[in-house]
Amino acid sequence: MSRINLQQAIAILCREHAPLGAIYRRFGPPPDRRRPPGLLTLLRIIAEQQVSVAAAAGIWKRVEGFLRQRNDPAATILAATDADLAALGLSRPKIRYFRALCAAVQEGMLDIAALETMDDDAAVAALTAVKGIGRWSAEIYLLFALERVNIWPAGDLALREGARMVLALNSRPDIAAMDELGEIWHPYRGAAACLLWHHYGRMRALNRQRQQ
Repeated sequence: MSRINLQQAIAILCREHAPLGAIYRRFGPPPDRRRPPGLLTLLRIIAEQQVSVAAAAGIWKRVEGFLRQRNDPAATILAATDADLAALGLSRPKIRYFRALCAAVQEGMLDIAALETMDDDAAVAALTAVKGIGRWSAEIYLLFALERVNIWPAGDLALREGARMVLALNSRPDIAAMDELGEIWHPYRGAAACLLWHHYGRMRALNRQRQQ
């Protein structure tokens, strides 16, 4: 039997869990954040760490342009100078992380294709063994590149705030509380995360409109 995909899991949750179904009815489907598996998506996740959505988009557009027309992105990154990479908008730590990831791939320390057949915990462990890829980055890759629909990035602040809003909690849950809450949506916690992020983003946009 084929593995259920993210869109199917979202549809199931919207039928089975009233608060999540209400998000879909009010705001429509969550943005499709799926990405193709591979090195470029991992580089993009690193580029997006700890910057705004707009800044991340600008950085990645420059990185894509730099890598375009080149057959081996890992070799291209490793051959580039720090000045080359800094000109793309990458900070010094992210330059180091780009290089660490590309070296891990070239040296065989990370087999990206093999992640697809690993279970979630093993795949997270393989990714986080690379400098610059923390648990959040690994989970985002598994969720959006491999469509592991039960991935639950409990440490994500926007996800925690979205859970607070949707479940009408008195305060933002900590990571331990998020892990417990996530069991409500097992085995489709990743799909629930997409809906909670969607709610959080749309409510922020509405609040900004009201303040203008």
